[in-house]
Amino acid sequence: MLFRNLLLLLVISGLLSGCATTPPGNINDSCAIFKEKSGWYSAMKASQKRYGTPIHVQLAIIKQESAFKHNAKTKRDHIFWIIPWGRVTTAYGYAQVKDATWNWYKKKTGNSGADRDNFADAVDFIGWYTNLSSKTLGISKWDAEKQYLAYHEGQGGYRRGTYRKKPWLMKVARKVKRNSLRYAAQLKKCENSLDRGFWFWPF
Repeated sequence: MLFRNLLLLLVISGLLSGCATTPPGNINDSCAIFKEKSGWYSAMKASQKRYGTPIHVQLAIIKQESAFKHNAKTKRDHIFWIIPWGRVTTAYGYAQVKDATWNWYKKKTGNSGADRDNFADAVDFIGWYTNLSSKTLGISKWDAEKQYLAYHEGQGGYRRGTYRKKPWLMKVARKVKRNSLRYAAQLKKCENSLDRGFWFWPF
């Protein structure tokens, strides 16, 4: 009996763990995301309060970087275009942060136990990085397009204008802006309910 109960507990724990890391069913609707992942709203709200970057900008960056996959990695490089050989970069997790940048973040914030596949840590990083871009580059925290360009190219690369030689990246940044505006409009319909801590589905 004890063994059966223990086995059942392990199965339930595994299922809950899987649900915790599975991407939302509808990644294009902010209200649907937070209805399914209620803890995510609290994490993003905390990041917004700490750094000032609005939730819809955080959402748009994560959608573009990982499509809300906790263990997202960059594609593999290949030898002779056939044999897999390592990853293109060390970028990993919800926010697709490289090893060196993540270590820099942990050192500067004191968040030494932070993990890139932890949602709360990932959005705290996004808040921290976009706040830094705002301070050093003068980019508004509400400007998802320019924030994404600085996020992708690094603050030094943005300052040098490296993105201007990458039409594809500028196109992606415009898509991030469109996604952020859509998320913002959707969030207006459910934000009050989320802040009160209960759900009212907006039809």
